[in-house]
This record gives sequence, C-alpha cells and structure tokens, in this order.
Amino acid sequence: MAIVLEHDEVVRTMTGGMASGHPTFEGSERLLPNGRPTGAFRDELRKIPDLANAMTCLISVVLPIVLVALAVSVDHWLGILLAIPVMGIVQNRMFILHHEGAHRLLFSNRKINDFIGLNVFGALSFGGGGHAYRRGHSNHHRDEFGPKEPDFLLYALFPVTGASFRRKLRRDFLGVSAYRQLKPRVVGVLNRRYALNSIRFYVGQITIFSMFFLSGQPALYLLLWVLPYMTFYQVINRLRAIAEHGGMTRSEDKRRTSHHVRQSMLARIFLVPLRVGHHLAHHVDSGVPFRNLPKLTKALKEDGYIYEDLLWRSYPTLWRALAKSAR
Repeated sequence: MAIVLEHDEVVRTMTGGMASGHPTFEGSERLLPNGRPTGAFRDELRKIPDLANAMTCLISVVLPIVLVALAVSVDHWLGILLAIPVMGIVQNRMFILHHEGAHRLLFSNRKINDFIGLNVFGALSFGGGGHAYRRGHSNHHRDEFGPKEPDFLLYALFPVTGASFRRKLRRDFLGVSAYRQLKPRVVGVLNRRYALNSIRFYVGQITIFSMFFLSGQPALYLLLWVLPYMTFYQVINRLRAIAEHGGMTRSEDKRRTSHHVRQSMLARIFLVPLRVGHHLAHHVDSGVPFRNLPKLTKALKEDGYIYEDLLWRSYPTLWRALAKSAR
C-alpha cells in the first residue's frame, strides 16, 4: 500500500500540468460511458484488413531500399545528406507498424502478425524483435502513468520551459537519447536476463548491415541507417510521444491521459503516419486497427465524448503549449 501511495504522490507532483476535468459522458447507442465502442459498431471497427495491411508492410520495407538507391544514384554527397532525415521518417513509420503488431492488429493470423510485426519490424526499428516491447507497452495501456508505465519520465513534468524543451530535443539530435536506449541492447548479451533480446538485436542489425554490404555500400549502414536513428528519428519520436501524453495524468478518463490533435496532411506524412495521430481513440479502445481509428474518432466526436475544447488545432500549437512555462 505504501508503494501505491508513493506513486500517487509522484503522479500528483510530476504530471497533470495540462490535464483538466471534462464533462461526464453518459454513453450513447454505440459508445459506452468510457467511450469504448460496443455491439455491432465495435465488431465493425475491430476487423483487421489483412490484404491492405500486407501492402502497407511491403511498401514500408521497400521505402528504405528505394531511398538508399536514390541517394546513391545522385552520386553526390548532397544526396546522402538529404536522405538522412527522410530515413528517420521512414524508420518512424516502421516503428509504428511494430507498435501495431504488438497490439496484434497487423494481421488476423497471430503467427504472421508476430513474425512481421514483432520480428521483422521490431528488428528494423532497432528493437530485439521479440515480445519485450509488447509486454512493456501493455503496461502503458493498462494504466497510463501507473506504477509500471514504461515511459513515465518521457511524458512527465510538462509543461516545461522553452530552454528545457530545447535541451531535450538537442540531446535527441546529438544521439544521447539513442545511446541510452541502445546501450542495454548492446551489452545485454552479457546478462543472462537480457541476453536473448540482445542476441535478437544483433541478428537484426547484422542482417540489415549484410544487405548494405551485398549492395556494395557497407558504409551507408552507418550513414543511412544508424545515423538517422540516432538523430532525426529520436527527435520525431519525442515530438510525437509528448504530443500524445505530455502534461497529462493518470485517470480512468482517457481524455485526461491522451491529447487529441487535428490531423493535417503534413503531420500525417512527417510525424504521425498510419493514423497513429488518432491517439485518444487508440487509448479509448486499443483493440481497433489503425485503419479504423478515424471512424472511432468520428463517432467519439459525433456522440459527444470528444468536444470542441478538447481539440488541439495543430501539433506546433500543442508543442508551444508544452514548452510554455515551468511547473
């Protein structure tokens, strides 16, 4: 009990800087009072479009290959330079597919889902390609900002000063954040508890390096795979993550745990592809595949769970609010 009380105090002092109370939602014909869909509407939303998702996965694997080929074909250092931030965007897309696989929503066949979503895209996104991310992420959905929240410190203490916000992004861009993430995977092979995940990490990255090597461009593994992950991907990941939960708090009401942001075309291209920007809807019902999240968001709006004052007009507007002042 003491541990729970201690965590409650941490939540009270470190979160909620941008969370507020919301009108009670009584539910509707298709939504429960907590916003979750019910009945035939729920069944409709939870259908997994296997063929469409297969095409999305194929495109996401081909994208980095095409990008590297284009960068090389330019035959100028500027081509490589321009490809680095684009690869960070491509890697963000791959991680989101890994996230979808962790929810078992990428393919209706679980073995195929886990192989592609966890193993393939887990390795491509610098993970271990196993179930470790799924286990941690399930705690995130089970109790946002709870005692087992894996990303508590990433979301906590907002809003911050502009100087603090810039320091965070600077650490991301200079590789500090990536180093902290990758170090356990690199040295984990020496620890029996983490050895299997670490071995999977090595196997994944050796496989990717081999593809660069066989193409006659081994150095590009560092320039167009590792460097984008160490820099631009980290910035994108933080900007997306804090836009999802920064400044929010622990609550049964998902409107107090997750932001709701208008989805512009530019945001969908560069920051929140594959409907991941419908994050409040995703937390209302994490069993809805990404293609159906806009339908759920639309229903939440139409039935009154999401109301006008809940909407952030753009991501830059939200980021400015997140960096408005110290707590």
